[in-house]
Amino acid sequence: QVQLVESGGGLVQAGGSLRLSCAASGRTFNSYSMGWFRQAPGKEREFVAAISWSDGTPYYADSVKGRFTISRDNAKNTVYLQMNSLKPEDTAIYYCAKAAQRQTVGWELSRGSRYDAWGQGTQVTVSS
Repeated sequence: QVQLVESGGGLVQAGGSLRLSCAASGRTFNSYSMGWFRQAPGKEREFVAAISWSDGTPYYADSVKGRFTISRDNAKNTVYLQMNSLKPEDTAIYYCAKAAQRQTVGWELSRGSRYDAWGQGTQVTVSS
């Protein structure tokens, strides 16, 4: 079973930047797509970004497109989320997740039900 540990969250002013990291255990990390989701207080979990295991193609929610960048380093078993131009509405707990099946690709990766391992989350707070 893969274990995921997020880090890099914190408090930042609007317009600032943070980089989240998600370290994965296990030798099969580079064979699965990875995703980032977030959940704000009183709201449902929502998709943020995902990256394909096969060719590194990124996918982004419209709300973060152009501001966030997802990347992965298979040698380090780590996936990153670079967040720039942060807004107060980006405030949430951010979770990384591993796709359940290797054949899950494309916009199927925006569905939380397609993931079978989740990290504990890291808090991101953006002040206005």
